[in-house]
Amino acid sequence: MRPWADYMVRHGYSVRLPLLPGHGTSVQDMARSTWRQWRDAELGAFQELQQGCDRIFICGLSMGGTLALRLAEELGEQVAGIVLVNAAVHTEDRRAGFARLLQFVLPTLPAIGNDIKRPGGDEHAYDRMPVRAFVQLQQLWAVVRADIQRVQQPTLMMVSAEDHVVEPSNAQWLAANIPALDKASIVLENSFHVATLDNDDQVIFQRSLEFIRRLESSSR
Repeated sequence: MRPWADYMVRHGYSVRLPLLPGHGTSVQDMARSTWRQWRDAELGAFQELQQGCDRIFICGLSMGGTLALRLAEELGEQVAGIVLVNAAVHTEDRRAGFARLLQFVLPTLPAIGNDIKRPGGDEHAYDRMPVRAFVQLQQLWAVVRADIQRVQQPTLMMVSAEDHVVEPSNAQWLAANIPALDKASIVLENSFHVATLDNDDQVIFQRSLEFIRRLESSSR
C-alpha cells in the first residue's frame, strides 16, 4: 500500500496508512488479532484525518477493501467515497466451511502471499496463514454482506483480470449488490492479486486520483 499512499501525498493529499493489528510483526500476532481490531485501527486513522480534512476517501486492497466497505456501511455520509482493489466478500473454496474446526487442529496453513505478475514482486507476506485469522475474515465478510445496502457512497472498483486469491465472483457480487448510484469498475489487465505492486500500479494510482478529484470538483 505504501506506493499508493506516497502517490497521493505527492499530489497534495493527507493520507493515513494504518498498520493493522497482527500485520507486519509475526504469525502469532496475526493469530491473536480479530476483525474488530482491524476495523478499529482503520477507524482510528479515519478519525485522525477528520481533525484536518473536510472530505475523506477510503482506499483498500483485498481485505483492506472489505474493511473499507465496512467503514462505509457504518459511517455513511462521513465517507466521501471508496476505492476497492480486488476486494473480497466470500470465497468459493468449499474447504473454508471447515475453518472453524480446523483452527483447533491445524493452526496455520501455507501462505497465499505474493500473487504478483511483475517479476521480483514481493509484498513481504508471512510464510504461514493462521486459520484463526481466516475465521475472523469470514466473520467480517458476513457482516459486510449483511449491510451492503448501506453503501451509498461513490464507489470505484478495480479488479485484476487474473487473480489467484480472490475469485471473480466477488467483484460480480459487489457490482450487483452495492446500491450506490455513482459506481464504476475497471479491469486491471496485467496484474495478479497484489495489483498495487504489480504492472497496473500506475493505473490504480491515476484512476483513484481522477475519481477523487472528480468528486471534489462536483462538491464545490
